[in-house]
This record gives sequence, C-alpha cells and structure tokens, in this order.
Amino acid sequence: MTGGDVVDLLRSRLGDRVDTRPHALGEARADRSGHASPGDPLAVVYAESVEDVQNTLRIAHAHRVPVVTRGAGTGLAGGANAGPGQIALSTLRMDRLIEVRPDDLLAVVEPGILNAALNDALAAHDLWWAPDPASRAISTVGGNIATGAGGLLCAKYGVVRDAVLGVDLVLADGRLLRLGRRTVKGVTGLDLTSLVIGSEGVLGVIVGATLKLRRRTPGEPRTLSAEFSDVRAGAVGAAAITASGVQPSIMELMDAPSLAAVHRLLDLPAPAEGTAQLTVQTDGTGAEADIEVIARILRSLGATVTMAADAADGERLWTIRRSMHAAMASLGTTLIEDVAVPRSALPAMFDEIARIEQRYGLQIPTVCHAGDGNLHPNFVFDGPEVPNRIWAAADDLFRAALRLGGTLTGEHGVGVLKRRWLADELGEDQWELQRQIARVFDPAGILNPGKVFDPRDHAAGGNT
Repeated sequence: MTGGDVVDLLRSRLGDRVDTRPHALGEARADRSGHASPGDPLAVVYAESVEDVQNTLRIAHAHRVPVVTRGAGTGLAGGANAGPGQIALSTLRMDRLIEVRPDDLLAVVEPGILNAALNDALAAHDLWWAPDPASRAISTVGGNIATGAGGLLCAKYGVVRDAVLGVDLVLADGRLLRLGRRTVKGVTGLDLTSLVIGSEGVLGVIVGATLKLRRRTPGEPRTLSAEFSDVRAGAVGAAAITASGVQPSIMELMDAPSLAAVHRLLDLPAPAEGTAQLTVQTDGTGAEADIEVIARILRSLGATVTMAADAADGERLWTIRRSMHAAMASLGTTLIEDVAVPRSALPAMFDEIARIEQRYGLQIPTVCHAGDGNLHPNFVFDGPEVPNRIWAAADDLFRAALRLGGTLTGEHGVGVLKRRWLADELGEDQWELQRQIARVFDPAGILNPGKVFDPRDHAAGGNT
C-alpha cells in the first residue's frame, strides 16, 4: 500500500480531520528545538476523540505506518517531529476539562488542554495543578506528561510525575488502557502510569489523564533578587539556601551572558560585567519569615539583595527570568540543553561549563533551576544545522554532568537530540531492557520510531 493509499484510508474513516496541506505538514516536521525532520509526513491527523486516535492507530498498525504523536509542538528535543512516510497524530483538539473534584483534589482532562488554561479553569475552584514549565502558556498537559516536564516550582511542589494519578493510553494496535487510579494510595500491580510518564510517545498515545491537584497557597508570595560577582558565587548561594532548610517555592539562577542578553532584549540598564542573578520566591504562611532568612544568607555571602515591594514588583523580577528564551532566540539559532546534577554539585557544574567555553572558544549562556539542580546551557549559532564544534562541546558538557552524578535531561526528554548518549547514562543492560519494554507495548515498532531508543546511536558509542 502506498502512502497515498494510507491517506485515502485515513480520510475514509476520519474525513476532514486528515490534513495534507503543505503548511500543516511543514509544521509537523519541527518543534522549538531548532531540529526538523528531513521531509514532510504523509498527513496530519487532528484527532478530536479517543475513537479518532484508535482508528488512526488501527490503520497505521495494519499497514505498518509509523505514527508520531504531537501536542502543541513546543518540545525542545525533537521528540515529536514527524518525517517522511509517517503520520503526525495531533491531540491538540482534544482539549476538554472533563471533571473537577475539589473534594478529592483531582481533575480529569484530555491531553490537548493547555497547562495555563487548565489552571485558569481550576482557579474558580481555588485549586491548581503544580507543574509549571516555562512553556505553560503554550504547552499541553499531554505533552507535559509525555516528556515528564518540570518547571520553576518543582523544587517545592514536584514535577509532572508527582502530579498524575492515572493516564488513559491507546496502544499501537488501537487498544485502550486505563492506567492508574483516582485514589491517593494504590499499589496493585506494576506502576504503569509512572512508566508512561516521560516515555515520549514510544509506548502509546495519551488520550486522557487524572491529575492530582493542590489547594491554592494562602497569602502573597515574597520575591527577592540577588546579584553576585559571578555565577559560581550565585551557585554557592543557592546551595547555602538549600542547606539552611528553608524551602523556596522558586529559585532561579542566571549567569552573566544570559542576564545581559535579557537586559538588552527588555531595554533595561546593562548589569555590571560578570554579574549573575539569583531570583528567589517564598510562599505560604511563612513566606515573609523565609524570605528574610534567605536575604540574610545571601548578604552574608556578598550578594546585593533587592526585595520586591509587592506581588507586581515580584512579577517584574520574574519577567527577566521568563524572557530568557526570547533573548536567546534574538541572538541566533539556539540549542537549549537540559542537564541536571545534585544540588551540591551546582558550583562544580558551572566550573565545567566555564572550562568547556574556554576549550571550544564558545560562550554558553546558562540559566538554572537552582532549587533542583537543573541547568539549561544554551548553544547559540548561525544557520539551521548544529555545527560539529557545538556538538563536541555538548558532548563534553553531557559527560561532565554524568561525572558529577547527574543526568542528560531533567525535563526536556531525550527525543532525537540526546538519544546517542542514552546508553552512556543508563548502562548497556538497562538500555537494552528499556528497549525491550518498549517493544512489549509496541511490537511492530510504529510509535515514534528513531526517538529515544535507536540501536544505531548506541553502536556509535555516543560519537557525533
């Protein structure tokens, strides 16, 4: 059966939900990582129901056509990019908030609902869903779950894995599984819900989720910014806050190049050369006392501390941090990386970044979720293709994170961009075991092929 025959068969079942217009196909090739597949997919299917997903997968499975599931396309690892001979299956139109239970602190949603839209709706019930990736205004809950997203608040409130009770999953052959439960506790059988979270579309298509909610924190948050003479000193300050026992809700560190770039973008006065900025927020009933303790710690380490006067002033400070991606985009094509290390190793990881900058003659603007040790080094270059020198520096950076007891990805996922290093972190036995698990869910290998697990990359030993 030809690709055209497959598209005709999809149209016979799904009608105008099958799109082959050049614009739609071109969008499905890429995400926000800067990476794009080498050609257009066969079609984009805009599923509007579980049945649409099942019908698409039954056709694909019967004819061994690869399927790549997409949400809003905001990923940063190339994990949802569809290519030649593949079907792009979009769940963006499946965006309903099906149920809210304030008494049970849970909600049931479809995968296409946007993170921010969900929380806007939950606010009427004085509830919220804690995961808050920087892309929360434009990324879907299904995509958050598929990548195991994190965000600024995760040091205190956890990541997506901590906020999902269950998922509804359609397997490659069209069968529907309802995984997890609506109860807080439950240990019946293996935890397949946690297995699916962060699986990047290689185990099945998420078509629904039962989410664990929180009640809104009382009181007004307090925010401060602290300027340090260099980013290593800022990392030491963040580590001191963690060691003190005070629990900020957000703690973000920007190195000098990233801070300077944001100031240029926002037309703010240029910071002093070398200045790094640590921005910290506390919340809850102890917010005022906690922020005072943090301010004393940072001042004792030589920081210049500025307290936000009120919530609006605090939001102004956070605008600087949240403008990082736009600032990097203004400089050129950006490879946004995503390593994490133990929090005590943050100063050492910034030392490694400085070493790599010097070795490869690069500047690597870096921001950090300092509350949980998750760093986002940015490699900026001209043109659509990542130069070999950048890949060599990234390889050095990944291996440095692993040496410090860290991980290749804290929240963006493996996708296409990091699959060649996966076995270096997992070890050969675990890497092979995970591949075998994926084949149990998808024996025909039609779900997101070439993403996460790829034996050719492993055979290359992580070389570029």
